[in-house]
Amino acid sequence: MTTTPAHALSDIDPALAIDPAPRLAGAPVFGASGNQDFDPTPVRSEGRAPLHLDLPALQIGSAHYSEGPTGATVIHLPAGARTAVDARGGAVGMSGGYDFNHAICLAGGSVYGLEAGAGVGDLLLERHKNMTGFAELQLVSSAIIYDFSARSTAVYPDKALGRAALEFAVEGEFPQGRAGAGMSASSGKGDWERTEITGQGAAFRQFGDVKVLAVVVPNPVGVILNRSGQVVRGNYDAATGTRRHPVYDYQEAFAEKMPAVTESGNTTISALITNVRLSPVELNQFAKQVHSSMHRGIQPFHTDMDGDTLFAVTTDEIDLPSTPGSSRGRLSVNATALGAIASEVMWDALLEAAK
Repeated sequence: MTTTPAHALSDIDPALAIDPAPRLAGAPVFGASGNQDFDPTPVRSEGRAPLHLDLPALQIGSAHYSEGPTGATVIHLPAGARTAVDARGGAVGMSGGYDFNHAICLAGGSVYGLEAGAGVGDLLLERHKNMTGFAELQLVSSAIIYDFSARSTAVYPDKALGRAALEFAVEGEFPQGRAGAGMSASSGKGDWERTEITGQGAAFRQFGDVKVLAVVVPNPVGVILNRSGQVVRGNYDAATGTRRHPVYDYQEAFAEKMPAVTESGNTTISALITNVRLSPVELNQFAKQVHSSMHRGIQPFHTDMDGDTLFAVTTDEIDLPSTPGSSRGRLSVNATALGAIASEVMWDALLEAAK
């Protein structure tokens, strides 16, 4: 007797089990001490364990301030790489947004955390021997999450922390869990008391010569779901010991003629890196396809209370197989297939962040 797997790609990583224990964030305190009160020192983020990956064209570093806690994660692309950006939701926090980058900086600290990207640029300029010809400029794009809702300080990732994250960057490793930009990420914010801590997550897959790395810092108003549709992080009710999909809260509120309640300050930021050469049109569609797929693992997503940003990067190292007659206009079926695979890798990264 044969059985059909629960998911067509369930063998991508069958070990993605989520710790069922709650990780409640608690209610935040606003107006507390900030950087000037602590004079914080950057710490290399180790996370719970590193993901090992094979993408020699990049290095990744994560740093945090324990006093926050908050942090930054830098994806360094020494040779530079073409980039597409897909930003959605009502509260996007981003700088740069270039179509070619030497580094991507993901950080906490909301709008103040964009300063971390400036620190990355400072160090790249130094390493580039202060060469400032137009073609020599080192381009850094940054995106932030609002993580003040899961902590009780005003500490934010500044230039020193961004610089440190780049200094800590190494080839072949990514720190999973509470590390870097994911130090105080959280999900399921229908109520502060039901919000749960997440982290940063990554997944890497290689299929033949094709390589895909997905990185995500989930900080959504919504909850995180596994491939069975079960809520695995966020909106945790301590009284019943269960997690609940927000749609039931919204339905009950409307049925009672009450406003649906949720907390503000939410964002999911992510990056997708492949070695496959894609045309500008294909790269943009690749970003949109994968970003859209994340609705399966985060619900609701791209709301007016979220500011979701995905950076899709190609290192332009290999070509997909040529299949004459497989194109429709400017869009390649091969690129769509790559997007379908990358969507599953991104879901794995999301579940890693929820572990």
